[in-house]
Formats: sequence, structure tokens, C-alpha cells
Amino acid sequence: MNPESRYRRFQRPEALFTLFAPLVALPGVGDKLAGLLKKKIGSHVVDLLRHLPVGVIDRTKRPAIPNIEHGALVTLEVLVTKHDKPPRQSRRPWRVFAENETGQIEIIFFRTKGDYVEKLLPLGQKRIISGRAEWFQHKVQIAHPDHVVAPEKAGQLPMYEPVYPLTAGLTPKMIQKAMQGGLERVPALPEWIDPSLLARFQWPTWDQAMQKVHRPERAHDLMPGSPERARLAYDELLANQMALAIVRHLSTREQGRVFAGDGQLRRQLIEHLPFTLTGAQDRVIREILTDQHQSDRMLRLVQGDVGAGKTLVALMAMLNVMETGAQSALLAPTEILARQHFASISAMLEPLGIKPGLLLGKMKAAEKRETLAGMANGGLPIVIGTHALLSDGVEFHDLGLAVVDEQHRFGVRQRLILGEKGQGVDVLVMTATPIPRTLAMTAYGDLMSSQIDEKPPGRKPITTTSLPIDRADDVIARLKTVLAEGKQAYWICPLVDESDVLDVQAAEERFTMLKAALPHANPQLVHGRMDAETRDAAMEDFRSGEAKLLVATTVVEVGVDVPQASIMIIEHAERFGLAQMHQLRGRVGRGHDASSCLLLYKAPLSETATARLNIMKDSNDGFRIAEEDLKLRGPGEVLGRRQSGDPEFTLADLAYHGDLLELARDQVHRILEENPTLEGTEGERIKLLLALFERDRAVTYLAGG
Repeated sequence: MNPESRYRRFQRPEALFTLFAPLVALPGVGDKLAGLLKKKIGSHVVDLLRHLPVGVIDRTKRPAIPNIEHGALVTLEVLVTKHDKPPRQSRRPWRVFAENETGQIEIIFFRTKGDYVEKLLPLGQKRIISGRAEWFQHKVQIAHPDHVVAPEKAGQLPMYEPVYPLTAGLTPKMIQKAMQGGLERVPALPEWIDPSLLARFQWPTWDQAMQKVHRPERAHDLMPGSPERARLAYDELLANQMALAIVRHLSTREQGRVFAGDGQLRRQLIEHLPFTLTGAQDRVIREILTDQHQSDRMLRLVQGDVGAGKTLVALMAMLNVMETGAQSALLAPTEILARQHFASISAMLEPLGIKPGLLLGKMKAAEKRETLAGMANGGLPIVIGTHALLSDGVEFHDLGLAVVDEQHRFGVRQRLILGEKGQGVDVLVMTATPIPRTLAMTAYGDLMSSQIDEKPPGRKPITTTSLPIDRADDVIARLKTVLAEGKQAYWICPLVDESDVLDVQAAEERFTMLKAALPHANPQLVHGRMDAETRDAAMEDFRSGEAKLLVATTVVEVGVDVPQASIMIIEHAERFGLAQMHQLRGRVGRGHDASSCLLLYKAPLSETATARLNIMKDSNDGFRIAEEDLKLRGPGEVLGRRQSGDPEFTLADLAYHGDLLELARDQVHRILEENPTLEGTEGERIKLLLALFERDRAVTYLAGG
């Protein structure tokens, strides 16, 4: 049997059927409650079980009534001595008087109906009550106790009660009742974790851990380092790493090709460069060439901070492929970035007499026909383009290398589609958004990784400051002076919401105001909804220096290279993520002038926004900024829009469980080295794990044609 077919044929094991039952299968969960739970957590029993508590209520305190502190949570056994029932239509509360050997207490109910209170607290009988106590007019009261049970049913009263995140319409009792039903469905599953790890960390079994996390007894039980939580986090990370490893295997299943050029074109390029390669660029180029010289297909991620010189590194890989007679394609996420790459690569290749091609969704029909023909007949050895490169009708004569820029803007499938435009195509993906190591492992664990962690000599640090937005007039006045001295500046307009239309509207309003205030600066406006011709004309005015000010949305976040621009102003900086602000700041500091970045914010700032702005002022290091961004925002937002392959964890906390991720990857490597086709008992257990975390679906989807 073909090994790959084993990976494709995942089916949900019968042992998991109870966990993947719909929520309405739980006692007390109807369509309405299931709908509320689905919005918050998902539609299956297992989704509910992964909704972990964030707090614990301790009901063990049983003080003497006179010693109760105001606001304390207490549990008392009392004798009901009197009911003070309010008259009909009265707004007066229903008071129940009770006592024990230590003193007296009042139990208060507001807006009650019928004989509910009399049945709950029958006169002359003992009851155990638990709730928040308060002192009022020298008396102890509990309003609407959380629990009331008869002494013989004391076992029904939870001494430690988990507190869950809620959403509109959900109450603690609803979720606790549903969770109790879910826990009754938890099966005992065979163990998939390496026995040495279980012993080392003294982890419980999966079902024991799941039961325990929903029955915390102290604050420590809620911590990510508790044995139960750590074990469940490891399960999720192990499933993630195994799925990515299988995807990598499937992506490289075709026999790769050896690309070992004679180095002639690469030597010519380096001779004509007006600068010397950095040590980091040289190291990463060697890593890529080592991959290209192997018969396995290359899948490599290159991370480089803003201005680290990734394009040149990619071009060296393309020239190596060209030296063997094959073609290369560079996929960019936007037309602006594609045009920018085309311009910079064309300039570097001009002394070599090589002309690259450009393929965009919107371009003149004759130009598109000419480019497509050159790709198909091999006349174009290097092509730069947007999503247009992925179209069905696009064919290459002999594609050998696919370069994907700004990888986080593409799904894994898109990367694979471009790789399928030829036989055994090597794939190189690049990002200018440094990704924390743990996040890179979980999002791009199927790739080998290189870092260009050194900037070209002469790049000066950018001075970053912040000011409240109500001082914008002072900023404009100062800008008028420095622009008159010949300097150039960007003014980035705020993110309004998810709507491009509103973002553009905000940019147009700011542009109108700045054009009136700074007419001699000849401000130009650039945003994503402009037609390419108008946008290019505005950019050209700014590049040439005819325009001193460029007003823009985040469309200039990547790919815009104007070395003489030395001032970056980001309006409403509190609305931007750290990584995005760092990308924008990277548009300056590319020339000889000292550069600055001004963050305009609207006061008052939240604690998180204050932290973000402070980090920007403290550091120009994109890798440190990426780590801080992960801590402040979480993995989903750091990576941008969620796509297939992006991590979305419910049990693991990447900021805390980084060490477990390393261990998970090591276990995956050991398993696949010893048992690459997941045979036998071990294989069945790993497939069970993949199915438990629905990674079986991801693997099947990614493996499909």
C-alpha cells in the first residue's frame, strides 16, 4: 500500500463518537442553549470540554455568623425560623429568618413568584445555604443564595465550583449543568504520550486530566503549569506538530530535483551590487543552496526584519535555478508589492541583461498575453506576480522554484498550488513580519526555517516618540517646517474597522485637511481601492521627490521603498498591532538621513495599548517586538487572518508552553523516523489523537488534490 494513502484515509474512530456528539445530546441542553454555546465555543461535546474554567469558587468556609466578613462567600447550615412574605404587588423583598448555634441571618429574595421561597426554605427545617454574605443595619444577610440543599443532600453542594467565561444569554448554572453531562461522556482512551514524559512530569491520563481541570480546588489548579493543564496542552501541541509533519511529508512526496547551477549569474550579480552581503544574508543563501542541491523538494521559510534584504536572498536562489535552465516565480499578496519587487529585481538584473516578467490580475491584455507566452515557452526565466499566478490557465515551461512573499497573507493551500505548477518544484516562503519561534513552529512547522537577523550596514536606528492626537496641529506646524527643508514624510491614516470603505474615507478626510494645511508639500494620497494607474502616479511623485508627503492607509505596510523618506507618522497608533506598526516604521530609515517615527494616540490609553507604544519606543528589533506582540495579543491576531495551517489553540498557551512544543516536536520526529506510515498500535493511537483535535480533517484537506 502506498504510504501516503494511509495518511489520507483518516476516519473518526468509534472511541470518539460520544465526544463528537452534538451538544443537544447532553441532558438539559436544548436547541436554544446549544445555539448560545455554539457561538461561544463550538457545536460538539468535545468543544464544551475544551472550554476551561478561569476561576474557582471556594465554598468550604463555614464561619460563625458574628465573625462573617462583609462580602465573604460562606456556607452555613441553618434552621428556618420565620418567613416575612411581602403582600401582593408590593416591591418589598421576601425575607427569610434563619439561625444556627452561632447566631441569626436573613436570607433575601427579590421579585419572587408563587410559593417558590417556601418550598426552597420550608419553615422549621434545616437547610445548607451558600452565597455572598453582607452586613446591613448590623445584620448579616445573603441575597439569593447560590445553593440551597437539605442536609441529607449535602453531597450535591460543590465545595469548589469552577467559573467559566460566559457570553450574552449564558449563565453559570447553564454551563455547569451542560459540563456535568459532558464529563459523564469522557471515555478512557489509550495513551499516545511517550511514557518517559508521563513519568517525568507525573501527568495523569487524558480522561483523568479532563475530569480534573473541570473540578479545580485551588487557584494553582487553574495555572497552565498544573499537571492536568500541562498534559492537555501537550496533547494539543503534539497533534499540531504531527499534522504539520505529515503535511510536510505529503508536500515533498514527489521526487524533488537537484538545482546546482554553475554560479556564473550569481557571481555577476554580486560583482554589480553597490554593497556587500551581510553575514546573515550569506548564511541564509548557503542554507537555501544546500536545500536546492538535494533531491528532496525544498520547503523553507525565510524570516527577515524590515530592510534585512530578503529579496536579494530570494533572487540568488532564482538565479541558481536559472543557471540550470529552469524558471522561478515570485508570488506577492498585493499589486503594489508585486510591482515593487518587479522594479527592484529588474534594477538588480539589468547589468546581467536579464528581464523578469510581471503578471497581475489587472494589466493590459497585450502585456498579459506576452507575459503568459514567455512563461509557457521558457522565454521568461523569472516572473513576479500576484494571485494571477495561481490561475488555472497559467502555465510554465519548466517551473523549478516558487517564492511566496509575506507568507502569512496566504493559506497553505495557495503555497501548494503554486508548487504544483511544475514537477518537484522547490518552495521558498518569506516574511518581513518576524514570527516568535514557538509561533513559527506551530504555524509553519512543516517548513525548515532561516532567519536574516542582521541589517545591512548604514541602516540607522529610528527614533520613535508618541503624542496625543489632540496635538496634531502642533505636529502639522512642525511638519510644514521640515518638509520645506526638503525632507519627505508618510502620514498613515487609522484603521477604522474591518471595512476598507471606512478606512479609505478616513484617509480621504485626512488628505483633504493636510492638502489645505501643507499645499507646498504637494501631498499625494494612496489607498488600496484606487486604480493602479492613479496609485502608481501618486507613488512616482513621492519617489521622485516632487511630493514631500504621502498620505496612505496600511497599503504601504510592505514593499514601498523610498530611501529619502525619513519621517513616519502613524495616526491613532493605539488601533494598530505591534508587528504592523513595526512594518510601517520600516518604511523609513532606509537612506542617509536620521529618521523618526511619531505615534499619535487618542487618550486615555488602555493598559495593553500603553504597553504596545512603550515597546515601540524602546526597541527597533522586530524579533523582540514579535515576541511581545504574541504575549499581548495571542497567536491568532499576530498571524493576521486565520487560514488553514494557522494555530488556534484552546488548551495550549504558547507564551507559557513553549518548552512543551519542543518536546512534542521531538516525539513526532522519533515516531515518524521509526514508524513513518503510522502502523500498528502506536499508529492507531496517534491517529486517535489527530482525530480528537480534528487535525485528521486538516491533514486530509491539505493532502487532497
